[in-house]
Amino acid sequence: MFIDEAKIWVKAGNGGHGCISFRREKFMAKGGPDGGNGGRGGNIVFESCADVDTLLDFSGNQHWKAKNGLPGEGSNRYGSDGEDLVLKVPVGTLIFDTDIDMQIKDLNKPGMRVVVCKGGRGGKGNREFVSATNQVPRIAQDGTLGQERNLKLELKLIADVGMVGLPNAGKSTLVSMCSKARPKIANYPFTTLSPVLGIVELSGYRRFLIADIPGLIEGASQGAGLGHDFLKHIERTGIIVHILDILPIDGSDPAQNYRSIRKELESYSAELAQKREVIVANKADLSQDGSEVEKLKRDLGRDDIFTISAATGEGITHLSEELWKMVKGIEPEEDF
Repeated sequence: MFIDEAKIWVKAGNGGHGCISFRREKFMAKGGPDGGNGGRGGNIVFESCADVDTLLDFSGNQHWKAKNGLPGEGSNRYGSDGEDLVLKVPVGTLIFDTDIDMQIKDLNKPGMRVVVCKGGRGGKGNREFVSATNQVPRIAQDGTLGQERNLKLELKLIADVGMVGLPNAGKSTLVSMCSKARPKIANYPFTTLSPVLGIVELSGYRRFLIADIPGLIEGASQGAGLGHDFLKHIERTGIIVHILDILPIDGSDPAQNYRSIRKELESYSAELAQKREVIVANKADLSQDGSEVEKLKRDLGRDDIFTISAATGEGITHLSEELWKMVKGIEPEEDF
């Protein structure tokens, strides 16, 4: 199950208490104080991991607590430090403190770590309080409390290429054809209920990451349909691929469908609307003479439209090669 948001409570471990103890040994009538210090409480640490792709673990468990430090003991024995609690999250996770409405960290690279709550300090044992004027201290410190926070985790997928378009435009079929991802495909709206990531592998050990975003409809930026919840994932992509059905079963105009989705992208984020965009005319196998694609080019005033058939595989290899060039900053060929 794909979960991209979670609200949790985290608490670092408390510090262990210091110990009040005095040395007692045979032939040592006046043994000195030997109470050890308490251990430090464990920290709460978040780590981004490439092999984690959802926040599912946090939806079922909303309370996370690190280990407390152990108290000090006699014979100058210190208490053990509490073990840090390391919470592994997907790359692209944003961490917010909901109490103060502040972003703590953007874990946008693998292996990044951030301590969100520090463990409490261990208390000092009575051995630490020995002085010239107090040879037999009978005091020790309590350990301090570990920090706690209410957090919101929000995942924004990081992909080189993000695909958008109306439901049933053929995005999932295209992903399944050019990568090993296997999204659910069916002939009804909103087949894709969550983003799907796929790795497109080309010859020469070349690869890039592609994301299939659930279908957008008019009004998505205001919450209509499923796409509103996943528009944020497109913000991370470097290139937007707009998939258009050249022969929609509802008889709608492909050019108008394009403008409708563009409007939603612009309404959601001006920065998102300025990203580099590739237009792909899908279902070319249904066109007898290619006139629909030529009309689309005229209506949009663009000649740089790729023509493919996700069902038969026509044009997919060429599209993948050109997308790889764009990802690497190489200008694509003009022959589409």
